[in-house]
Amino acid sequence: MVNPPKDGDPSYPLYRKEYDDIFQGLQERATALYKAFKQMEGVDLPEPQVGISHSTRNRSSADFTQGSMYLFPTITIPPKAIEQAKKAGRQPDEFYCFRLLDATGVCVVPGSGFGQKPGTLHFRTTFLAPGTEWTGRITKFHKGFMDEFRD
Repeated sequence: MVNPPKDGDPSYPLYRKEYDDIFQGLQERATALYKAFKQMEGVDLPEPQVGISHSTRNRSSADFTQGSMYLFPTITIPPKAIEQAKKAGRQPDEFYCFRLLDATGVCVVPGSGFGQKPGTLHFRTTFLAPGTEWTGRITKFHKGFMDEFRD
């Protein structure tokens, strides 16, 4: 907001309540998503760093910051999944993302579209969707994906 109400303005209490409620909701969803990723085999991201903003270009970790509304975890997927991705004409992270979308309706963006470091795989996801139940759909999909392509 370019010119928010100031303390003492008649609309300030409502503005502050709405602002705090939105921020709290985003924080709850971000925490739920972070915890879900930490449970997932082959998914790595560092502890959240609130208040520090970084570009995801050529990064190999997550950006979880005040003001940013995404996570960018590193993923490791089985060689069989990488082979299947090549057969499908896709990058491995793109293959994973499309499978996640088809299975859950949750859309994430492959890290290969962000210029990730060679030899690493990532995806970028936001935590804007309301609620947190969708994080369970991601963890369930991931377990099934890993089991399907496990050596």
